[in-house]
Amino acid sequence: MPNKPSSKIEQALNLDYKTEKDNIWLTSQNSLRKLVGILGICLPVLLFLVLWIDAGYTCPLFSISHYYFTRSCGVFVIIVSLLAIFLLIYKGKEPVDFYLSSAAGLFALCLLIFPTDNISDKCNDENYLYSLTILHESKFRPVFHYVSAAIFLSCLACMSLFLFTKSNKSPKLRGRQKRRRNRIFRTCGVIMVLALLVTLASPLKIISNDIFEKYHLMFWMETIAVESFGVSWLVKAEVILKG
Repeated sequence: MPNKPSSKIEQALNLDYKTEKDNIWLTSQNSLRKLVGILGICLPVLLFLVLWIDAGYTCPLFSISHYYFTRSCGVFVIIVSLLAIFLLIYKGKEPVDFYLSSAAGLFALCLLIFPTDNISDKCNDENYLYSLTILHESKFRPVFHYVSAAIFLSCLACMSLFLFTKSNKSPKLRGRQKRRRNRIFRTCGVIMVLALLVTLASPLKIISNDIFEKYHLMFWMETIAVESFGVSWLVKAEVILKG
């Protein structure tokens, strides 16, 4: 019986039923890239939507990490855990790809194990009704959390800037689409670095916490960084600018 032609969904997901039967989908590098890109782009959007639907809260929290203490906790833990696992098993084309993605995956797990500081310091705080979890006070935990988050994003920025742009061809011999993709990789990498630098302005007291809270700067900078790395990985998977 002849094989049926692959559906559009199977083609988009690189589902191949014509090779070894015991082969799994995630052995494809492009499958991992697509998943990492999609999860990165969806993370801040889903966190905001779940809290809005559940508690009717329509303002961003201080940071993406603070959604850990709300009903969006499940979304935060699941997506970051999946990102960590996919980054840990991603091989890339050279050893440096593996080491950088593994470091990003490891520190993604660290920022889950060591959550940020509490939204409120008491239960049933009428000023923060969306806050459902309170952890014991710790000076180490939130600091290590933000260090882990910074390393996580820095590794992804380095991959976008220096690894995704590599080619075995000289710049003059690279195709038009490759040159376009490289511009996107560099743009996403620079945006991630700039967003990360802005987030560091708060703990370094360069910008006051009042300004960060008033304009939700931490949340928006983290969102911009996460969206940028999501776009970068989708471009690497050639979901965008294929060829």
